[in-house]
Amino acid sequence: MTAEIINLNRVRKARERRAREAEAATNRALYGRTREDREREAADAATARSKLDGALRVVVEGRDGQDGAGQDDCGEFDPGGIS
Repeated sequence: MTAEIINLNRVRKARERRAREAEAATNRALYGRTREDREREAADAATARSKLDGALRVVVEGRDGQDGAGQDDCGEFDPGGIS
């Protein structure tokens, strides 16, 4: 009867590989998302911000006597300014 011959370097390297894979799995769970996920989220946020800025209404005061707030120059409420 002969014993099975094993390569100790292969055994050691396999054990270290399993340890590195376990540590990597732990780090993925702790530190979250991939670079692709972070970049996609940043691009979505930039698109939403751009869309919101494009829909922004700018009130120009003093144009045609209306300041957009229903007030005249002295700061009193003007009921005729509201339609």
